Formats: sequence, structure tokens, C-alpha cells
Amino acid sequence: MLLKKQTVWLLTMLSLVVVLSVYYITSPDSQLNEFATTDESKENAQSEEVAEESKGDSTVTTTDSEAVFEQMRLDMMEKRDQQKEELVTIQGSSEKTAEEKNAATEKIEELQEITDNEKIMESLIKAENYEDVLVQTSENGTVNVTVKAEELSAEAANDIVQLVRKNMDAPNANVAVKIDPK
Repeated sequence: MLLKKQTVWLLTMLSLVVVLSVYYITSPDSQLNEFATTDESKENAQSEEVAEESKGDSTVTTTDSEAVFEQMRLDMMEKRDQQKEELVTIQGSSEKTAEEKNAATEKIEELQEITDNEKIMESLIKAENYEDVLVQTSENGTVNVTVKAEELSAEAANDIVQLVRKNMDAPNANVAVKIDPK
């Protein structure tokens, strides 16, 4: 009798470990890389973005646009993580109906798909010899593409629009292409 209780207990614990492992592995990567910043660290980051170089009598100030792109990506990830957290709360709530929980699950999957599509599009557009690219999908479905380049011809912008429409399976998507000079 004691052996059976120990066996049941052991199997229960092993099942719990497996379930938690699966949850950990399938959870979004962004939750694993969360970090807190203080106002002082934000000020330090902003001051590092602006580099001053002295040349004779004049001072040239430039903004590091890579840092700007990264900050925009972080802001977007933070906003989506907050939305996902709210949806996970809905999923775990005993007060919500099954329909509300299913809708929350679908919205989480949609957010993850949008994030994945944006990363893929950034990689594809960078492969076209652009220094950096930022792809953002708004809530109304508009895809905003910001390209870091000295200049962008109308033909190149059109190529980017067609690339986005083709690879996001949205032939009639509203795509806006902007240039961010180096």
C-alpha cells in the first residue's frame, strides 16, 4: 500500500515537471529576456545615443539611428507583452466564459504571428542590401516599413511594398515605406 502511494506521488511529480517544462519551452522568448530599467539608465542610454565629435572650430552631433530602431522595437515588444499578459489573465480567469477564453487564445496566437511576420520581413528586406529595417504592423492592419538608407527610389519602395504583400499573404495590404537617413 505504501509503495502504491509513493508511485502515485512520483508519477504526479514527474507529470508536473513535464507540464512545466513544456510551458517554459513554448512560452514567448520575450518573457525570458525581460529586464527593468530605471530613469537613470534611460538617461544614460539617451546620452549614449548622441555622439559629439570635435573637428577644429565646429562640433558635429549625430544620432545613432540603430539605437532609435532598437528602442522602437523594445517599445513595440513591451506593448505586445502587456497585451499578452492581459490575455493570459483572461485565459486563467475562472469568471470568464469559454468563448472569452478562446478569443483570448486566438488573439495571443495572432499577436505572435504578427511578431513573427515582422521579424521575417525585416530579415527579407535587410537581405536586399539595406543597413537596417523596422517593420511595424498597426492594429488596423497597416504595415509600416522604415528603411535606413541614404536614399530610396520609388522603384525600390515599390519592391519593398510588393515583397511585404507577397510574404505576409496580404495582396491588398496597406503598406507604407519610409526612409530613415543614416
